[in-house]
Amino acid sequence: MYRSRTGRAMAGVVGAAALLLTGCSSGDDGNQPSKASQQPRETDPYWVNPEGNAARQAASYREDGDDEKAALIEEIAAQPVAEWIGTENVEAETRRITESAAKADRDALLVLYNIPHRDCGQFSRGGAADAAAYRDFVDRAAEGIGDRRATVILEPDAVLHLVDSCTPREFHEERYQLLRGAVDRLKKQPNAKVYLDAGNAGWSNPDVLQEPLRRAGIDKADGFSVNVSNFYPTAESAEFGRKLSEKVGGKPFVIDTSRNGNGSYTGGDPKENWCNPPGRALGETPTVETGDPLVDAYLWIKRPGESDGECKGGPKAGDWWPEYALGLARGTE
Repeated sequence: MYRSRTGRAMAGVVGAAALLLTGCSSGDDGNQPSKASQQPRETDPYWVNPEGNAARQAASYREDGDDEKAALIEEIAAQPVAEWIGTENVEAETRRITESAAKADRDALLVLYNIPHRDCGQFSRGGAADAAAYRDFVDRAAEGIGDRRATVILEPDAVLHLVDSCTPREFHEERYQLLRGAVDRLKKQPNAKVYLDAGNAGWSNPDVLQEPLRRAGIDKADGFSVNVSNFYPTAESAEFGRKLSEKVGGKPFVIDTSRNGNGSYTGGDPKENWCNPPGRALGETPTVETGDPLVDAYLWIKRPGESDGECKGGPKAGDWWPEYALGLARGTE
């Protein structure tokens, strides 16, 4: 069972914006990341990690004297991006992130992505070994959050892969139980917000999604997320989200705008046009000032520059790919 424990438009003028370079020194892992300041809390309360992949890459380019590439990558490093929680030392990792955010007087943005039978055997396949392991994973993440402010995006694609029958039917009821339990467990933390993932505008429709989301616990969640790791334009995602909100009690939602600046990719194999598509661009910078009462925030949930999987020349899913990051930044100019 789940345990409960409380307690414990591109920001573009690089160098003068949120990323402050203070020089680089060499450590055991080579280049040290540049130091980053936080965005104004009233418009973007989420934590900018000064040791993220983009910050380290920018520092490396600066050290090599490649100021053009450094400036491009700094456009990513200056923005808060979600921290996808790993499966080793879950509590310690989550505590480190949330404590770092709290010290900066910012909120942590987290993604939990470890549901059993994850991603239907595709590039991000895997997940917890069984239901007990998943409950333990969620417990430990919740304990790492403690009483600090955190927004959790819960299990990208997990509900949608029930709707599209990609996940074998014998696992459906277990998944619904695990998602409901995860929402319940995380909401026991006094300052945690939970957004249950609801896919994207091109995958399904609100009429089909409403009942699965209810079975997965949307009633107790703070809302839902759309467009995670995808490329649909913000206006299209917002329209999809508003229609879905009507079906699930008026719940608000957040939109992943990390890579949707040029919209969806329509070339190549339609089954893989979501995977490392070329010619994409960064989208709206993260903000809670969306101008729409149902849209709680534009967020960078997928971390720009990390691969979708081993397609189109990319490394394995989640690995940093500087060439793709540069492409996203250049596409935004």
